[in-house]
Amino acid sequence: MSSHRPTLFRSFLEYYRPHWALFWGDTACAIVQAGTELAFPVILRGLADGLFSDGSEAILSNLWWICLGLVFMYAVRYGCRYFVSCWGHIMGARMESAMRRDLFDQYERFSFSYFDRHNTGDLMSRLVSDLFDIAEAAHHLPEAIIVCTIEVVGAFVVMFLINWQLALAMAVVTAVLGYWCLRVNRRMKRIFTENRERISDVNSQLEDSLGGARVVKSFANEDLERAKFGRSNDAYLGSKEAMYRAMGSYQAAAALLTGALYTIIIVFGGYLVAAGSMTVTDLATYALYVSLFTTPLQTLIDFTEMFQKARAGFKRFDEVLTTKPDIADAPHAKPLEVTRGHVRYSDVWFSYGDDVQDTHKAVLQGFDLDIEPGRTYALVGPSGGGKSTTCALLPRFYDVDRGSVTIDGQDVRDVQLGSLHRAVGLVQQDVYLFNGTIADNISYGRPDATFEEVVEAARKANIHDFVCGLPDGYETEVGERGGHLSGGQKQRIAIARVFLKDPQILVLDEATSALDNESEHAVQESLARLAEGRTTLVIAHRLSTIKDADVIVTVDGGRVAEVGTHDELLARGGTYARYYRMQFEGDRG
Repeated sequence: MSSHRPTLFRSFLEYYRPHWALFWGDTACAIVQAGTELAFPVILRGLADGLFSDGSEAILSNLWWICLGLVFMYAVRYGCRYFVSCWGHIMGARMESAMRRDLFDQYERFSFSYFDRHNTGDLMSRLVSDLFDIAEAAHHLPEAIIVCTIEVVGAFVVMFLINWQLALAMAVVTAVLGYWCLRVNRRMKRIFTENRERISDVNSQLEDSLGGARVVKSFANEDLERAKFGRSNDAYLGSKEAMYRAMGSYQAAAALLTGALYTIIIVFGGYLVAAGSMTVTDLATYALYVSLFTTPLQTLIDFTEMFQKARAGFKRFDEVLTTKPDIADAPHAKPLEVTRGHVRYSDVWFSYGDDVQDTHKAVLQGFDLDIEPGRTYALVGPSGGGKSTTCALLPRFYDVDRGSVTIDGQDVRDVQLGSLHRAVGLVQQDVYLFNGTIADNISYGRPDATFEEVVEAARKANIHDFVCGLPDGYETEVGERGGHLSGGQKQRIAIARVFLKDPQILVLDEATSALDNESEHAVQESLARLAEGRTTLVIAHRLSTIKDADVIVTVDGGRVAEVGTHDELLARGGTYARYYRMQFEGDRG
């Protein structure tokens, strides 16, 4: 951790800043509440040694005033308790909401490479489980620390004033057992951090199994998934058991402290009474204050679990917030200005993950390609040759290791990401539809679009007639990930979304490879209409779908192997011709 960035504690305190009024109100009420707890034994001792020893007439004549005083004191305590319980929790909820917003905003800043390295279940766990624990601690811990400190210190001061010898003996025992609790607490830090990691593993395994439910069923691998989930679940159970063993030691030490203090009061206090150094009334008052002394200590011990959970959770939260996105706007970045749509790949080298320094593992190795404005370029070649990577570099989902990608002479690393993403439209094989209506998913291309514009985009994508035939029309729910629709219908909704976005540059990444012939024909019509007048980059394994492209580029081994039209490449008899003959002969067979 660099010396200039805030400590973990200071980072946590920043979330109190918008709620200082609530925090100090909560603190003031907690102090008043603690004061009323300390007041009762003092009042009782004063009455026992004073008014209550003056005879029945004096007692009866003052009971009414005593009653009014106590009613007022406990009415104030009631109001303070309400404020702490209600507004203290609201403050914690607002802080949780702010943290959740900041965490989600940070997730949105990350590039594809971050999500390649992190499991969705772990990211969800940080957003939900960790933040809930943090919010609980944000409200309860300051209140508990303030109240318990006042009660412990106040009770000890009063006990010291009553009899310093007995108070000193109690202080020694408390210090010894407090030291033991601190040692256990240090071990609990590691255990609770491990516990948060294990629950993330459980969430990750659950998300993986449920997300692939269809594959699991198709292979009858329910038992395999149960075994995988069982391993992560057992690891979490082991972590929980270790946590509760540590908590058991902690709780037992607290119980031992309470017992030791009561034993000292009875034995040493009895000796002091016998020696005439202490009255029976003082000893009885002492017993009341021991309860006020030990109860807040027990509360603090009970809150240790909450503190350790929150600390481990906030550390994981802070790890994400302090992770610098590997793709972000450069300090000098300007909005992209697309004048013609001329795209140029110049000596591009790219590797995924940790293979950046190993040129032999580079996916793209000196890739050069000049894409003329308003024309359709099709990329073909073997799987793993670098076609999809080439397309992912254009909207800067990843950054090149060497070389450059430019649009109308502007390096994509030097323009603002928002303007770049607005200029590039993407239609992929794996269409993602959000849980909502058809209209919601189409308007995702431009959230401020009118309903008429949504309908027009649907017409251009050849999906309007199908939508009108549904009982709820454009208000039809698509289901999770578009589960209520066929592959072709989802593709055309995705195309309508891009029509509405109206980008200057278009990327089609195997947009029809998973469709049947009828669906493919409808989608191809939509794509052809979408590509009109735009610079278009197409990836396709079915060579029959791209033979009318203006330029076909064969990509092999991370480099451009051939460039030409369909007829030119067939006549050349190279890699493209060989692939075409294989597919054509396969189709004929």
